[in-house]
Amino acid sequence: MTAAEAPAAVAVVKERKRPSLVARLPTSPIAMTGIGLIVTWIILALIAPFLPLPPPNQQDYASIAHPLPSAAHLLGVDLKGRDILARLLWGARTVLTVAPIAAISAYAVGIPLGLAAGYFGGKIDMLISRLGDIILSFPIIVLYVILIATIGPSFLNIVVAVVLASGPGIARIVRGLTLEQRHLDYIAAAELRRENALYIMFVELLPNCRGPLITDFCLRVGYTIITIGLLGFLGLGLPPPDPDWGTMVKEGTAMISVRPHMSLFPAIAIVTLVLGFNLLADGLRELSLKD
Repeated sequence: MTAAEAPAAVAVVKERKRPSLVARLPTSPIAMTGIGLIVTWIILALIAPFLPLPPPNQQDYASIAHPLPSAAHLLGVDLKGRDILARLLWGARTVLTVAPIAAISAYAVGIPLGLAAGYFGGKIDMLISRLGDIILSFPIIVLYVILIATIGPSFLNIVVAVVLASGPGIARIVRGLTLEQRHLDYIAAAELRRENALYIMFVELLPNCRGPLITDFCLRVGYTIITIGLLGFLGLGLPPPDPDWGTMVKEGTAMISVRPHMSLFPAIAIVTLVLGFNLLADGLRELSLKD
């Protein structure tokens, strides 16, 4: 290649620059299937107040004797005569609010801790890692139950429990990613420019760790949805009578042999929403491996 041809070759390379991960999502059938499931539930949750359905806590005593799906109640009613479809859609609003907020809050705690441990090392790394090891030594479900049983069930307390249980795991992931990037040239260049540690961690390091963290975030939201359902099943979920998918599954188990729809429909709701986030994470992982 001659010197005259070099600028043209550079221009061609720039034009052929690989699209971003988000731009390539439509090329992944797995990711698009996951997005489809998630978006479907988001739309149903948003339009719930405008659908011709009874309020989620309204009791239809006449339907208790005939709780199976009918024209009046498309998915039937529960043991208290409340419309299952209405409670599913309003419960989706709760789940799609609590789970992302809890996961984001856990990342807000775990990311700074992981960055500090990986970047500074030494005693800071030892202190953060040992504290994380202590928390992670408890079985996650047992830790959730202990926390919620101690501080009581509520929206805020579920978020606090998720942060305490998931924060150390996120910090460990971020620490590992930081150690991989810590001694690369772009970090050395930033240090030579005398950039402060916060700038290097959050402006230089963190953006280069975003791929694995986005994938983990999707998985963690799915785990949080399962946790919310499990806590509801154990009676430690959101306070009644607000709709809660886990509580709906639990209430339906009393009649599961003769009226399985009472537990089946909320269980399907949990499975489909979690499956959506898991498929999205799998699609993102496949796309990132192609880079």
